[in-house]
Amino acid sequence: MSTAYGKFHNFCRDTGDVASTLPVCNLFGESPSRGGSGYGGCQLTGIPLSRGRHLANLGSIVFCGIAIVTTLFLIWRSNRKRAAVGRREMQLFLLGYIIIEICEIFSTGGFPLNGGVRRAFSAVHIAAIISTLWILMINGAVSYQLLDDGTPLSLGLVFFSAAIFFIGTGYIALDTGFSWTGYWDSTLADPNRSYSLYTLYQLVPLVFLFIFVVLEMIVVLRVLGERKPMLYLLGAVILFAIGQIFQYVISVHLCNATSGKINGGLFETLFTLLAVIMIWVFWSSITEDDWPMPVPGDSTYDP
Repeated sequence: MSTAYGKFHNFCRDTGDVASTLPVCNLFGESPSRGGSGYGGCQLTGIPLSRGRHLANLGSIVFCGIAIVTTLFLIWRSNRKRAAVGRREMQLFLLGYIIIEICEIFSTGGFPLNGGVRRAFSAVHIAAIISTLWILMINGAVSYQLLDDGTPLSLGLVFFSAAIFFIGTGYIALDTGFSWTGYWDSTLADPNRSYSLYTLYQLVPLVFLFIFVVLEMIVVLRVLGERKPMLYLLGAVILFAIGQIFQYVISVHLCNATSGKINGGLFETLFTLLAVIMIWVFWSSITEDDWPMPVPGDSTYDP
């Protein structure tokens, strides 16, 4: 029995058609067989430019710019928390998020770019998402102090493990978009079924995010014995979920209602930014100097 697993056609159709706000759709071209007229959905046109061109997603571009500036501020604020556990690891996560937002401007922002340039940015965009979520998951493990945080060993393990995901995913995405070897050419035809990209882009980041949340819940509830930081963590999860709902569910309805002026992409960018801010607030809250940190051997320690 055939399943929808691995198929991107419907996702690409419902998130902007030719100017999709999913970077993976750019790898397949502008249709199920690269170079066609679209996926049959609402086409995101945005703001008309000269010579029939469009700036498809100005709202998302603006929010990406705001996200980059905001994240730079968070990196600066993190640097001032010198005694905070996982300070450097958190900064690596924030740097990864900046790379995501830079790529998003050019991959799904709707600039009238050459198709090859857009595919290149889209491939890096996808690779950055996966490696950055991996770094976030590792941040959850850093809370357990299995290794001294901020040391060359700790940072090296985080960086090189993330680089493996980045290079591996980036190669698959680039080879799909540019057909270097022809191995992934079958994914270019309708229904754009790509098991590798579907697993890496749609599922793996959610697994990393889930593990991060579980690890941090254990730290907050069992080690710190606190409840307030959980509000920040829950807020981050809810904000991220709202962004995904706008991207995958509401997007097509917004596009149809506005005759292609906007879709859910700009709201996904906004709510993802808010989720990242809330993650930083959560991390900052559990690394305050006045939190009690029980240690093995202490009479108050009860794992």
